[in-house]
Amino acid sequence: MGYVERVLDQINTRDPEQPVFHQAVEEVLESIEPVLDRHPELEKAGILERLVEPERVIQFRVPWTDDKGDVQVNRGFRVQFNNALGPYKGGLRFHPSVRLGIVKFLGFEQIFKNALTTRPIGGGKGGSDFDPKGKSDAEVMRFCQSFMTELHRHIGPNIDVPAGDIGVGGREIGFMYGQYKRLTRSWEGVLTGKAYTWGGSLIRPEATGYGTMYFLRDMLKDRDVDLTGKACTISGSGNVAQFCAEKAMDLGANVVSMSDSSGSIHVPDGMSRQMLAWVMELKNERRGRISEVAGTFDGVTYREGQRPWDITCAVALPCATQNEMDGDEAQALLDNGCIAVCEGANMPCTPEAVAALHAGGAAFGPAKAANAGGVATSALEMTQNATFDSWTREEVDSKLEGIMSAVYKQSAFAAQEYGDAGNIQRGANIAGFLLVARAMLDQGVT
Repeated sequence: MGYVERVLDQINTRDPEQPVFHQAVEEVLESIEPVLDRHPELEKAGILERLVEPERVIQFRVPWTDDKGDVQVNRGFRVQFNNALGPYKGGLRFHPSVRLGIVKFLGFEQIFKNALTTRPIGGGKGGSDFDPKGKSDAEVMRFCQSFMTELHRHIGPNIDVPAGDIGVGGREIGFMYGQYKRLTRSWEGVLTGKAYTWGGSLIRPEATGYGTMYFLRDMLKDRDVDLTGKACTISGSGNVAQFCAEKAMDLGANVVSMSDSSGSIHVPDGMSRQMLAWVMELKNERRGRISEVAGTFDGVTYREGQRPWDITCAVALPCATQNEMDGDEAQALLDNGCIAVCEGANMPCTPEAVAALHAGGAAFGPAKAANAGGVATSALEMTQNATFDSWTREEVDSKLEGIMSAVYKQSAFAAQEYGDAGNIQRGANIAGFLLVARAMLDQGVT
């Protein structure tokens, strides 16, 4: 039994109930086999065994009182996966689907994503099965305060710096930061995604979406393709999808779809800036459903219960959640002329979808590289907090663009170096892994 096969067998035996975590680990480990063949010292040092096992898993109960006065109890999680390169860094997700296996998958991916940014940050992730949808601001505040009452014991600006993710936006970050200050009596950069007026960074809300588009632009440039006039399908309508759409328009593309858990909209002539602004207000302020767009704007079709991957496009941008595009949907995209898929969400394409895209010759931007802009800008926020400074919008956007170009170049170079030129997924896995593995070797068995 080979090294990779042995480690995969180990995690399947230890945690049989965590298939999404297994999927993430398998994808990385199979990609890096050429590195392990070239560097046998990594097996001797037990790098993979240590890499797939979190350094620390924290699980706790979160009791809170709803507006009726009834006591509710949710589960809270923080997985501190690897700090070889710096303090643990990764978002908090509030969604009913959150389980330990989901948090482990996200934390494992975060190790390599953070490494690719070349910022000094390690990998971690957390969250709760609490659902902020349909809750009042007062209920969300009480939950966030209870959640932080336990979490604050395990985080700090040089230990672990959480951020937002699905279900955790500026409102939730604000409530959690207020409770952290109250408990610790400290003003410090322990959370990122804060409002600009009290320690946040300009461009942070836009960063994941903007970064995905910068990565896509560079990936297509290597194929002599320009985005101008290209039809782009986007899934999701949250933060990442919104700013992917905005930057796609800036780059001259036509955004022809968005979606949420209820269905998708199709806009054959492309969304207007006015329509996108309306969607942002719908989702960020009124927390409404994407179906309302069709009732407000002409030329929009609402497709109940349907994802957008059957819509003809040149570029697809899955920005909703994990495993939202399967092999048949990827093939449908290819059959309709799609030339590139770039992941804005975390692991939105199933292994079958990725295999179909590679076989069909489409350019594929994997999440751990393509959506690294969010955590990269969080690291820039940490820098500003540490120096009590704030940078202009132009400064942060320029730094973000430079980081994303470097992420793409690292990934493309590693793919070529290890005999698979053009396979950006393999290149990203190899480049990120090497940065972390070298640091782990330097630091001994920890």
